[in-house]
Amino acid sequence: MLSPEDNALLTQTGPGTPGGEMLRRYWHPVALAEELPLGGAPLHVRILGEDLALFRNQYGELGLLGIHCSHRAADLSYARVEDGGLRCLYHGWLYDVHGNCLEQPGEPEGSTFKDKVKHLAYPCVEAGDLILAYMGPGEPPLVPAYEFLTAPEESVFTSKVFSSCNYLQGNEGNIDPVHLSYLHRFLREDERARAVVGGTGSSNSYFTHDVSPTIEVEETFFGLRVFSVRDGGDGASYVRVTNFVYPNMAPNPQGVDGFNINWHVPIDDTHHWKFRVNFKRGGPLDKEQLREDFYSQMGDGWVPRRNLSNRFMQDREEMVATSFIGMGRFFVVHDQYATETQGAIQDRSVEHLGTTDKAIAAHRRLLLQAIRAVQEGDDPPNVTHDPAHNDYEDLICADAIVPAGEDWRASWRKYLKMGAAAR
Repeated sequence: MLSPEDNALLTQTGPGTPGGEMLRRYWHPVALAEELPLGGAPLHVRILGEDLALFRNQYGELGLLGIHCSHRAADLSYARVEDGGLRCLYHGWLYDVHGNCLEQPGEPEGSTFKDKVKHLAYPCVEAGDLILAYMGPGEPPLVPAYEFLTAPEESVFTSKVFSSCNYLQGNEGNIDPVHLSYLHRFLREDERARAVVGGTGSSNSYFTHDVSPTIEVEETFFGLRVFSVRDGGDGASYVRVTNFVYPNMAPNPQGVDGFNINWHVPIDDTHHWKFRVNFKRGGPLDKEQLREDFYSQMGDGWVPRRNLSNRFMQDREEMVATSFIGMGRFFVVHDQYATETQGAIQDRSVEHLGTTDKAIAAHRRLLLQAIRAVQEGDDPPNVTHDPAHNDYEDLICADAIVPAGEDWRASWRKYLKMGAAAR
């Protein structure tokens, strides 16, 4: 349970809010790279309560500018991409990717007025098929050296989903191991389900068999490492390691050779983008199948066909024969149901956290500490300008069976360390 004041601190993300100022100290995805091809039109993006124009100039450089022209406030997402920047359609003012005004055609010859105009601009980079932006003050920190951001193209598949709720609700769902036994439970196994490493059953079978896992939480420099331990049969343990990564990201395991990323980026206080990354270290991914699986479930505007407006097409007969919740097999829809039906901004002052919610409680405490660090003039955790500290070798994410007789607390790294063989 949170006080209304702390809930507001964690969920308000606009300019000038304590939570928004904390979030602005980090790099965030603002679009998929495929949305902005060379020669493509600018995009109107809304991130952290700000309306912006994202574009790629003819040289491939990325720019993220304030949406309204500094002259007479026309919308720059309609602008022409030319001469290295964006040219406003209203009076022809031209801006480069840094927000410098290069031309003001209506001004007298020799005028230096353009040199006095500095348009709002945020730095952008392309990494891991994502376009990342830094919207904070001062020199940007290093882009985090997450493995999936520098992996070969064939090892990464990216997508995104529009979510009608506050970003915090989405992120908290990622570090809640108990919900896997219910929200994502299938009564009839998917023929494509993989066996857990070291075991004979799928993760679904272990989630269903043991609905009350032992949960332990460990603080790290990047956030939290969350352990959930279930009965693996014959004295073995099914150990699953997930993470909260400051300030809004969570990797979830797909065996020991890859993971899925959910990166929850506020659009405003009541909507967010869920950027999704499938990563397979051994590659290549079957990207054609992943694309078919994803887009077959999606409607317009990056909203799933099953959504809140149609009650997620819940099927009570399916609840008897196929799935626990009767909303199909697309996990994204399951998560949308759980987070969007909490309301646009969950009122955490009336909830009742249990013993299995220790990761949720720890996550909120760490974010509140990060907000206070920024208020005191310090960098929040997981922000660095030093390449020597930009190392995520210990960002571990996997699931496996630990045999009977072995203490998972002592041996889990041997089974679950990300990339141990590859590095």
